[in-house]
Amino acid sequence: MKHILSVLLCFVIFTAWAQSPEKKLEAKGIQLAELSKPVANYVNVVRVGNLLFLAGKGPTANGEYIKGKLGKDLTIEEGYKAAELVAIAQLSVLKAELGDLSRVKRIVKVNGFVNSQSDFYDQPAVMNGFSDMMVYVFGEKGKHARAAIGTNTLPFNMAVEVEMIVEVE
Repeated sequence: MKHILSVLLCFVIFTAWAQSPEKKLEAKGIQLAELSKPVANYVNVVRVGNLLFLAGKGPTANGEYIKGKLGKDLTIEEGYKAAELVAIAQLSVLKAELGDLSRVKRIVKVNGFVNSQSDFYDQPAVMNGFSDMMVYVFGEKGKHARAAIGTNTLPFNMAVEVEMIVEVE
């Protein structure tokens, strides 16, 4: 009986570990969005060999950008949620490009820009919304190098903008 329980426990752990990125998103109630067209003369993603370079994306909800400055208009928690929404947008880009998120080998580098009041210093806490989502979806492959940069303005007064580099199979 002890052996059967051990095997069953291993199976349950393996099944949870082996869950596809899409299943993890589904389990959290997250649906990937249709890709929006770039707002200027650029593309959403460029592939060079086995690397994808994703253009900066901002947070949207109900078709509108999440706007404002952290430390003035938005709290750290609201910024975290905005960065999480950007992660979902970037996952949508990856899904459209690859067809299957399981083809992601590693999230390599993330550059996060946080629209900040001059005395706001918690950009890393805001960017954790993005990073935490990548680790949730991809596990160890989602851990990445990162910059969390405060800036005095972003296009359309977006709260956060994030670009990334991804290694794929």
